[in-house]
Amino acid sequence: MTALPDRLPVSKSERLLTHVMNWQNRRQLQQQPFDGPRIPDPEPDVRYMLYAHVPFCEQLCPYCSFNRYPYREGLARRYFRTLREELRLVADQGYDFTSLYVGGGTPTQPIDELCATIDLARELFSITEVSCETNPNHLTREYADVLAPRVQRLSVGVQSFDDGLLRQMERFDKYGSGSWALRRLQALAGEFQSLNVDIIFNFPGQTDAMLRRDIELVKESGCDQATFYPLMASRAVARTLARTAGRVDPRREHRCFDLLSDELSDAFEPVSAWTFSRRRGGLLDEYILDYEQYVGVGSGAFSFLRGGLYVETFSLFDYQAAVVAGRTGVTGFRQFSRRDQMRYRFLMELFGMRLDKRRFLTDFGVPVERALPLEMAFMRLSRAFCDETEHELRLTSKGRYLLLAMMRQFFVGVNNVRDRARAALPDGQWELHFGADTVAPVASSPGESGLI
Repeated sequence: MTALPDRLPVSKSERLLTHVMNWQNRRQLQQQPFDGPRIPDPEPDVRYMLYAHVPFCEQLCPYCSFNRYPYREGLARRYFRTLREELRLVADQGYDFTSLYVGGGTPTQPIDELCATIDLARELFSITEVSCETNPNHLTREYADVLAPRVQRLSVGVQSFDDGLLRQMERFDKYGSGSWALRRLQALAGEFQSLNVDIIFNFPGQTDAMLRRDIELVKESGCDQATFYPLMASRAVARTLARTAGRVDPRREHRCFDLLSDELSDAFEPVSAWTFSRRRGGLLDEYILDYEQYVGVGSGAFSFLRGGLYVETFSLFDYQAAVVAGRTGVTGFRQFSRRDQMRYRFLMELFGMRLDKRRFLTDFGVPVERALPLEMAFMRLSRAFCDETEHELRLTSKGRYLLLAMMRQFFVGVNNVRDRARAALPDGQWELHFGADTVAPVASSPGESGLI
């Protein structure tokens, strides 16, 4: 029998991880129809986070798989009213939350509807911190004046400061140039408890020089935190990008990761596999690190409760009909096995740079070494751990990259779920997703007047 090597090169480790994660995604993320009227009731002494999804964008970026629709003001206002009704349903069920994350889409439009929704959430629940996403064109004084009293952490989807890349991403015309985004970030620095900038790396056509410049401008922006995402393209998005922007080169990803880690080290420190902060103790970019269980409201939102994944309908019509009938909009469900729940904990805690062995033992009744022997052996063989003790696991730089690769493939699997949900939309709703100039795979229908 051939002896195992004393270590695995990062390229082999990443390829093996990608293969295994793809296999697990196909098995774990297959949805079953959900027939219940609502999500499970809350459990005593469990901390939950609330996620609210707002699926409207002024420009639909070709690399995005989230549930999103072209922005129409009347449609968006009716949606926000329905979203607030779902918040009341969740409150009536007995849930309480201290943290709210509003994502999209672009949640900051119409801004008065977002403010009304945050205000209602604060009335219904024990909300002490609110995080919200936005795009650079909403970094204005008008928006900041109403958001700053309500939002502690603002996350801005800059994606790149390079104008050529922004055009390739189809963001330049709608969201502005890189220099404009930089000026607006600098003007609003210090207005929020935490200002986060999202940047994509390993996008087709992005050079090392472009990435270096993005890193330098992140430092100059005044932001408190930066999140550098690898491109996480679902199968459908990858095919589209290959035709319009070029193929994603997975071999570049690790080099890009090493580059940004080195270039950021003089001003930022890593707080997750892909998030960097100027200071410890700020609000972290990823809510799933602080809250293992969360409730999602809104069309296309996900909830993770009692080891089960719940997916709300991508159909705006069906979403409103469910809420009007006194039900949440959940239509898909997947119960994770106990082993899958242990793997999920392993992934999420290590993504946040450390795994608490004692908490793992308390929650699952078995040490992580016995619960996940293959995963532990692989990570040790890959030299992913440093300062390993009987109480916790911590990541090396290589381990951070491997967790980034694992999380990338996990979200690729989630994005494939979103693609399938979008493809299954009823007749007449394809145009709402992709606009009137696209060819739908189903027959077109009356248009907005028949929806919501």
